[in-house]
Amino acid sequence: MSTDELEGKVQELQRHVFDLHSQATTEKLQDCRAAINARRDIARIKTVLRQRQIEAKPAVKAGGKE
Repeated sequence: MSTDELEGKVQELQRHVFDLHSQATTEKLQDCRAAINARRDIARIKTVLRQRQIEAKPAVKAGGKE
């Protein structure tokens, strides 16, 4: 998936988690683990995005002077 698609998926999952929390407080939630699984999916996607960001940056020397 492209970076834009992944960012869109994160936003979609965050809305889904919010909806699940709303259901948990107002109604009986059918799947108790759904919010946990969605949060884990968000973390996985953010990890991939961060890895891509790090790979895109040029290597910087730690010493500074050379």
